[in-house]
Amino acid sequence: MRAVDSGHPDGADRLAEAGVEVNLDVDGTAFLDGVKTVIKSPGVPNDAAVIEAARQRDIDVIGELELAWRAMPNRFVGVTGTNGKTTTTELLGELYRAAGEPVAVAGNVGTPLSRLVDEIDREATVICECSSFQLEDADLFAPECAVFLNLAPDHLDRHPTEGEYLAAKLRIFAHQGNDDIAVYNGDATALQGRDLGGCARRVRFCVGADPDCDLSLAEGTIFWNGEPLIEAGELSMAGEHNLQNAMAAGAAALAMGLDPDAVRDGLRTFPGIPHRLERVAELGGVVFYNDSKATNVSAAVAGITAFEGGVRAILGGRPKGESFEPLFEPVRERCSGCYLIGEAAAEIYAALEGAGVPLHRCASLEDAVAQAEAEAVPGEVVLLSPACASFDDFIDFEQRGEAFRVTVGGLAVGEQ
Repeated sequence: MRAVDSGHPDGADRLAEAGVEVNLDVDGTAFLDGVKTVIKSPGVPNDAAVIEAARQRDIDVIGELELAWRAMPNRFVGVTGTNGKTTTTELLGELYRAAGEPVAVAGNVGTPLSRLVDEIDREATVICECSSFQLEDADLFAPECAVFLNLAPDHLDRHPTEGEYLAAKLRIFAHQGNDDIAVYNGDATALQGRDLGGCARRVRFCVGADPDCDLSLAEGTIFWNGEPLIEAGELSMAGEHNLQNAMAAGAAALAMGLDPDAVRDGLRTFPGIPHRLERVAELGGVVFYNDSKATNVSAAVAGITAFEGGVRAILGGRPKGESFEPLFEPVRERCSGCYLIGEAAAEIYAALEGAGVPLHRCASLEDAVAQAEAEAVPGEVVLLSPACASFDDFIDFEQRGEAFRVTVGGLAVGEQ
């Protein structure tokens, strides 16, 4: 077995200790002789030299998701979409636990799917977050239940067009059979009139009393097959986007046969996930929220609009090729000030000029938190919801969110 990397990642020495031939700081094209299969990390694009060379030589190329799924006998639920994947995946795990069913949760955040191979009970249902990067390499992947949450512009630095991005996401349905389940958002504009692919039984969730929806929200109540399931106000997660996530998870769990009482209990008690509208502290009547997982514009819009007003939003980081214009109206309507950081600061500033909200260019995340705290008044919210990737200053969004927590914690100490 050979491992190649164009960089020099931490931990490569552990592969060598396990008997793997490790080749670093190379593009990999010189190491394809005798290779029958290339296992591609999701972060490696299809136009990487080694991937193109492998396909020219008719070498099979698959991704980590595909490889791990092939090696697992377990029932499988895959969750995809632009926003809400992690929340919905973790919520589904909670619903299975509430029902007393064995479950294992994997995905981009937390445990990689491949780590579960030969490590979990064969009877456990696997709930897995599936990104477009993973799905574009899925050749036979056919989960017993596939969930499509939503679509918004994202990763346009990887997928040249929104059509290609959607096509990658839809591969979650492509190989499903008649006994499988395809759960999808009936309100998603991108899916209107579109064949989802595959042969699975369709389960639709939507807002409104639509008789074609299996799970729907009407007059503040979530219904399953026409019967009341839970009042929307009973959900513990805040925000319209989390209501959609709860509907998706509920539809998938119920379609997979979980007891409605257990689903109801799980929806009531699930608190959400770290770095997604996570309440960090309240200082002098100002509440601080960590929404570092909002790494694209639509996620940041959802974060800002989760509050009625008085939002002091920290925005910025490394841009991902999408327009920041959709932030204009939410900022104009809900924000008292914006604090711009990172490589995207100038571009965001240009998109938000004219919104009638003070815009501040800040030297760092810590500087942005300090300025926002100094200007906030009781009843307002300081919200880190960056609309960008974190890679200009941080390893990932988790490190960025932790830096926010630490900085806010320092303010709390200073008040004592």
